[in-house]
Amino acid sequence: MRWVALALLVGVVGVVAGIPYVHNVDSGEGEVWAVLILHQHGVADDHIIVMMYDDIANSKENPHPGQIINRPGGPNVYPGVPKDYTGANVNLDNFLKVLKGDSEGLKGVGSGKVLKSGPNDRVFINLVDHGAPGLFALIGDILTTTNLTDAILSMHHNKQYKELTLYVESCESGSLFQKLPHDINVYAVSASNATESSYACYFEAELKTFLGDVFSIKWMEDTDRENVAKETLKKQYHVVESETKTSHVLQWGQISIDTEKVGAFVGSYKTGGDGGDKSSITSPDVPLALIQTHIQDSQGLIGSTFWHQEMDELKKNRTFVRDTMQKIIQQVTRDTEVTTRLMTDHHNVIFNHECYESSVMTFHNLCFNLGHNPYALRVVYALVNLCEHGYTAQEFTCSARAVCDFEPVIGIN
Repeated sequence: MRWVALALLVGVVGVVAGIPYVHNVDSGEGEVWAVLILHQHGVADDHIIVMMYDDIANSKENPHPGQIINRPGGPNVYPGVPKDYTGANVNLDNFLKVLKGDSEGLKGVGSGKVLKSGPNDRVFINLVDHGAPGLFALIGDILTTTNLTDAILSMHHNKQYKELTLYVESCESGSLFQKLPHDINVYAVSASNATESSYACYFEAELKTFLGDVFSIKWMEDTDRENVAKETLKKQYHVVESETKTSHVLQWGQISIDTEKVGAFVGSYKTGGDGGDKSSITSPDVPLALIQTHIQDSQGLIGSTFWHQEMDELKKNRTFVRDTMQKIIQQVTRDTEVTTRLMTDHHNVIFNHECYESSVMTFHNLCFNLGHNPYALRVVYALVNLCEHGYTAQEFTCSARAVCDFEPVIGIN
């Protein structure tokens, strides 16, 4: 028996100043493409679990209703995609229940499907969305390093797998695995290291959006192209690592598992694929690039003025997020020089997970919901610095309560 779980690959329709535009659909198309790959390699739907926000195909911003393409000029890959959990059901609680096989806890929720794997099964998990140090974002929710590690340890304790492989596409995705043990038969590959962005690619001119992320595109193209009954995870890693020029693709956990065949996790039928667009852009810059495309393509003074205003609004909102974090840090440190250092250093490894994750949840709950304000993920690195310099989560909470006295906001991309 082979179980394959495709979870938390979320497509998002973002809103800037009340104007909807397709943003970060790259994660949605990537998810659908991954399902297509599994189908082509002989994995049946009853062995695939899909969690997707599912707001792309039928979005009013989609010029081709009911369709999703996975590459410029590509075919509609949406029909036949199983959707076990969609919309508000794509949340942390449900994801953890799926992983732990808690069918009782998911009765009446989505398809109710959970991982029913055992000690002889190989499990593949693919996560794609926004990220930050030690965090993976969901819609209105966040998965922390501790959440993920505890869930994997529970799966190991309950003998839910023989070997478990995770591929994760998000900014700072390497930081999710810094606590991952090396002796529990878990192998992970991250799109980036613990401090850098992942990158979007496959720009589609008509849709004015990016259809994929570089790391995901590379491993899926390789899986399409190669005979995965013979190709090892190690070979695929080296191919993807060498072709991903925009970030550092890394291996984590029990690296010896990379001698296993790719097909042991994604099915073994051989298929054929084609190459992809080499252009790419850092994921946090995608909203800016999309509006810039509208500015370049706008006709007449009214259209140009409108999109310039949208750009100004986006930059103003981003400045608001960054200034808010800086004000909180300043209240904690009472030292402008220290505050500047904590706001500019991006290279601290997380050691004090308890302080960091508690501070993140405070920022998430009191200031900016990290699932609804993707740009806010770009400033939480300052909380790593704060905790690693000896400040406490309690100090941060007190300051955040004083600074974040504004009404809740959403859609800061």
